[in-house]
Amino acid sequence: MASDRPLRMGMVGGGPGAFIGDVHRKASRMDGVIVTVAGAFSRSAEQSRATGKQLMLDPARVYPSHQEMIEKEQKLPPGERIDIVAVTTPNNSHFPIAKLALESGFHVMCEKPMTFTSQEARDLVAVVKKTGKVFGLMHNYTGYPMVKLARDMVRGGDIGEIRKIVVQYPQGWLSTPLEATGQVQASWRVDPGQSGVAGAIGDIGTHCENLAEYITGLKITQVCADITTFVAGRRLDDDGNCLLHFNNGARGILHVSQIAVGEENALAIRIYGTKLSLEWHQEHPNALHVKDQNGPEKIYRRGNGYVAEKSAAAARATRLPSGHPEAFLEAFANVYCNFADTVRAVQAGVKPDPLALDFPNVDDGLRGMLFIETVIASGKSSDKWTNMPV
Repeated sequence: MASDRPLRMGMVGGGPGAFIGDVHRKASRMDGVIVTVAGAFSRSAEQSRATGKQLMLDPARVYPSHQEMIEKEQKLPPGERIDIVAVTTPNNSHFPIAKLALESGFHVMCEKPMTFTSQEARDLVAVVKKTGKVFGLMHNYTGYPMVKLARDMVRGGDIGEIRKIVVQYPQGWLSTPLEATGQVQASWRVDPGQSGVAGAIGDIGTHCENLAEYITGLKITQVCADITTFVAGRRLDDDGNCLLHFNNGARGILHVSQIAVGEENALAIRIYGTKLSLEWHQEHPNALHVKDQNGPEKIYRRGNGYVAEKSAAAARATRLPSGHPEAFLEAFANVYCNFADTVRAVQAGVKPDPLALDFPNVDDGLRGMLFIETVIASGKSSDKWTNMPV
């Protein structure tokens, strides 16, 4: 939707040593639809000011806390205040920040997992519904064009009825007690007080759950989980293996690990239907493998016209001609673009384009929290199957 200005964003988190906050800033400004103008980047006022200076922001709009940012931005004239609050802090603070921002009249983009507990997630669903504000959840892998192509091929019936889903996310970066060195990204992720009840399952297992449900349109109904902490002294899981039941009768395998030595970010998914199967790898994201029992394997590549013919969403998410790789930052940016177009539509009082609504939302966040808690409960249970709440 046309606009005479970019949407203005205030960020909470993303200060010195942060990874994901910086990615949010880069991705959100990639297409000129959003600009970061304010922030409370750290619990340390000094570090927040240092980040604001680095970003060349007006010092008056660099705040010592998210409460002060929201309060003071709310008092600015509508033509000057922020439109969006981006929440890029550890998991334990997502809910109070997002709730305050929504109730203060701001739209929200939040990192995953959405909240600290499933009850907070249910409460946030109610807040979003009550305020009518747009809430986006940054499951960035849904932004890849070939993931969207896979979803639309499933929707179009190309692969037939889904029978089996295999999704994985092995990493090796926590194969040693990295948190003991003071490394920021490791420290909070293995801290139950900041991360929640899960480690690897919450950090990367939710990406697997979200990707499987996004592409297939199915819902996980039951889980049988084996959860392990391999690194001595670590308080949260660093490896998980799950059997899954889906609501159409399909079966699934989901495995994640952060102690898989030598692995980087090997997220991958295989979906087996009665006609065809699909396979996508995050480390080679511009290709979707389509396999046929009665013919040769086909490889669909991002940016080609035959992709656009099958998936308007994939075409919308493509910036460059075929052969020029698009990847992680672009996928992040695609989520922000759709989110921004939806915010503009809501601000203008018009119905958003259905293609613009293609981004993870508060309901996906609730699914993620239910998944985390179900997997952890299953891992502790002697029962073979644990039902996932609805």
